[in-house]
Amino acid sequence: MSQESTRKIREGKVTSNRMQKTVVVSIERTVLHSRYKKYLRRRTTVKAHDEKNECQIGDRVLIVECRPLSRDKRWRVRRILDRSISGNTAVATDLGESGASPSV
Repeated sequence: MSQESTRKIREGKVTSNRMQKTVVVSIERTVLHSRYKKYLRRRTTVKAHDEKNECQIGDRVLIVECRPLSRDKRWRVRRILDRSISGNTAVATDLGESGASPSV
């Protein structure tokens, strides 16, 4: 008797990486409205375990369901599909324009 993996796999976008070894991932799906037959976008946010702290804000990641790791974490980052282009450049730009007044 072989057990097949029944773990859910989702693709989402990293919206926060401020916690240690944890990222917040936003999963977007479309649902059809029953009366008006219009497709609506629905978002779900989950916390996922990022063992190596590799994920940056804006990355597209593949997450897989796992056992409960904490009160809120039930997902693990399997791999990073696309890297965010403006990950560190936005931070460097904000630091350069910190509003320091020039001395005259």
